[in-house]
Amino acid sequence: MVITILIALFSLVALMVIHEFGHFILAKKFGAKVEEFGVGLPPRIFGKKIGETVYSLNLIPFGAFVKIHGEEGGIEDYRSFTDKPIWQRFLIIIGGVVSFWVVAAVLLGIVSATWGLPQTVTDEENYNLKEIKIQIVQGMPDSSAEAAGLKAGDILVGFEKVIDVQNFALANKDKEVNLTVSRGKDVFEKKIVPPMGVALARTALRHYSWLSAPWQGVKVTSGMTANVVSGWIAALKNALGIAKLPSGLKMEMFGPIGILDLLGQYSRMGASYFFFLISYIAVAMALTNILPIPALDGGKMVFLIIEAIRGKAVNCKIEQNITATFFVLLIVFMIFVTFKFDIPRIF
Repeated sequence: MVITILIALFSLVALMVIHEFGHFILAKKFGAKVEEFGVGLPPRIFGKKIGETVYSLNLIPFGAFVKIHGEEGGIEDYRSFTDKPIWQRFLIIIGGVVSFWVVAAVLLGIVSATWGLPQTVTDEENYNLKEIKIQIVQGMPDSSAEAAGLKAGDILVGFEKVIDVQNFALANKDKEVNLTVSRGKDVFEKKIVPPMGVALARTALRHYSWLSAPWQGVKVTSGMTANVVSGWIAALKNALGIAKLPSGLKMEMFGPIGILDLLGQYSRMGASYFFFLISYIAVAMALTNILPIPALDGGKMVFLIIEAIRGKAVNCKIEQNITATFFVLLIVFMIFVTFKFDIPRIF
């Protein structure tokens, strides 16, 4: 259990380090002075200065950071962030966001050629597939499945095709039957009376050649991006009362604890699923970071756009105060998500 948590935590920190490296490499490219590259958040455990940059390891194991000379304003010299042209500053900021998409595409490319990509497949497909299983993708409210405690993601053991489950349910309609269910590393029996009231999918790991793997990485990353955006839009419409979520679905959020728990579950399912989830998290983090919210990269880009329109930068004190306020609000929001969603879901 401890090892699983450490692997999940290391993976999240690694994503943040790669994100900050995107800022770092472009800042160096454009001649801005990088004062510190930190893994973890202060207070500092130790640091070593190499060239003009201090590389540090910090106590709080959540995230990473890059400190660029003059980033907070008030410093005017040719190595300062604020002295760089707007287009260079924009690229330095966006570099961290793009790094999330790059790491997702690379990881998915490696997974597709090494272990195989998790995919939904039809009953007729069998080429280059392994670990074929029938999974519950959605449960209906007040159904037999809900009463039996079945959840989305559960695997129905002993079936290779969706039609096999459908035929089994039809042959045993209104009769109590035993189902063998796999959930993570746990396998158990459930008593249920068909019809079950679930939507099923046939899933498997599909292998690709190393030649086509990079394209698969880009393709799946693009699909993940579209899925995250469409999910946000559906959630927003539901929150505004414009449209309801599909039957059987409910809006859930994941804070740091929830993400760690989810990574732990996926790590027990195998490398393919673990890295697939890491890639999905990277895509979600990229999209979150470009939201026009102060304290996020998207907020910094908004200030740059305002500067380009006005012909002068927003007062650095005003920008710092706005950023600090939203940073506190984000922390409060994460605490809310942790107590509202993570803790009840886990415990």
